[in-house]
Amino acid sequence: MSIEKMSSFSGVHETGTLYLVPTPIGNLGDMTERAVKTLKEVDLICAEDTRNTQKLLNHFEIDTPQISFHEHNTKERIPQLVEKLLAGKNLAQVSDAGMPSISDPGHELVVACIENKIPVAPLPGPNAALTALIASGLLPQPFLFYGFLPRKNKEQKEELEKLNNQTVTLIFYEAPHRLKKTVQAMSDVFGPDRRVVLCRELTKRYEEFLRGTLLDALKFAEEDEVRGEFVLIVEGNSHVEMLETVDLSENTIEEEVNALIESGKKPNDAIKEVAKRRKMKKQEVYNIFHHLDD
Repeated sequence: MSIEKMSSFSGVHETGTLYLVPTPIGNLGDMTERAVKTLKEVDLICAEDTRNTQKLLNHFEIDTPQISFHEHNTKERIPQLVEKLLAGKNLAQVSDAGMPSISDPGHELVVACIENKIPVAPLPGPNAALTALIASGLLPQPFLFYGFLPRKNKEQKEELEKLNNQTVTLIFYEAPHRLKKTVQAMSDVFGPDRRVVLCRELTKRYEEFLRGTLLDALKFAEEDEVRGEFVLIVEGNSHVEMLETVDLSENTIEEEVNALIESGKKPNDAIKEVAKRRKMKKQEVYNIFHHLDD
């Protein structure tokens, strides 16, 4: 199987092109000239929320027609949009703010275009995750972008536990009304001393960066009137290397549990993780750690 080549250069293909156009995350001044030109020249704009996008179009005097394309009508819309592209129409895809596909609709349409040999042309532009990261003060690379965590408590905790041993900087999105719950869960799993930067209202008038530990962030979420969309930049786990070098022989179970506790885990969670690693019963590890078999 040879690698598949596909050019996005205008005029070299018979189909239309899907343009992925980022839109401002708050400040309209961040709209690029190329983005405005593209939205004016395409035949149709696929918008996450046509009412929201219309405000943007009005501001830049763009009269291109729109069609709604969001997470609830993906299956219905994709065949229609692919048909238009195959007929030679050029389409632009936008989300309410930022880059399409990044915690927003878009990915499924991109995949459908690739499957149908339709070129996809991405435009650079505003992105909340990278905007927050470069101003956070935490290591900018390597990083892992996660986006929104699951809302259900059990699923959220499971995802955070999977991420706990990541040494890279972690990036999350969160809504203001869920900030306290999410920061509490992070503090429980990552440990209260893990550094975090809460970035809110990026590029807007009340842009703000709140830097401290997860414990500090939790106090803020409990005491302050939380407003604005948040990007959470969380420091990677600096104790992973130490944990991975712990001898897994039976006489170091206590040492391994203690290492996990020092990294921020609660004793019961540390015991549970050691039991899982060693394929032992939790009670057996509990007894060894607490010297109940002595």
